Amino acid sequence: MKRNVSLSEISDGRLYGENDMVRADCHGCEGCFRCCVGMGNSVILDPYDVYRLQCGTGKTLPELLAEEKVELNVVDGMILPNLKMAGKEERCGFLNAAGRCDIYGSRPGICRLFPLGRYYENGDFRYFLQTGECRERNRSKVKVSKWLAIPDRDRYHEFVRRWHYYLNDLEKKVAGREDSEAAKELNLFLLQCFYLTPYDTEQNFYEQFERRFAAV
Repeated sequence: MKRNVSLSEISDGRLYGENDMVRADCHGCEGCFRCCVGMGNSVILDPYDVYRLQCGTGKTLPELLAEEKVELNVVDGMILPNLKMAGKEERCGFLNAAGRCDIYGSRPGICRLFPLGRYYENGDFRYFLQTGECRERNRSKVKVSKWLAIPDRDRYHEFVRRWHYYLNDLEKKVAGREDSEAAKELNLFLLQCFYLTPYDTEQNFYEQFERRFAAV
């Protein structure tokens, strides 16, 4: 989901690499789950998120959709899955009664990032610190890679980069004709290939992704 704002409006004005230190550590978010409510459809899932969710919950994306933990929405012309906010408080479906995340170990990339965001330019991306989103004011410095806590970070970085620019190209193809049959077929194929078809959780994600990407 693209945000039409300048970095100076939402960040400390710096861009960070994975080996940089940044004040992102919220000390376990003690007593706070503000970023888990009222997020609308902004917590968008990529294929790696779906794979990790399947590993963590034992459930495929169609099953999570049926349980209304996840929903589909149109984002910049593409139909993509996101975590569903529900109820009067618009709570994430994976937030338990104690205000803690039931899928913390397999939470999506956007959740792992927070309060960081990604800034894409010149075919790659770096990270920025969002300054107005987290109410914790005494955050500690932590290395970006440690904060993300994702194994095989080089392959993950390359996957995120490729997936972003791939979607960006598809968005340009459907721009202005989102309701056409061709756009609908493209969206359905994308969903089936990368999201709805279950992943083998006993196998490496990146190898499965490459096979699916080659099929495209």
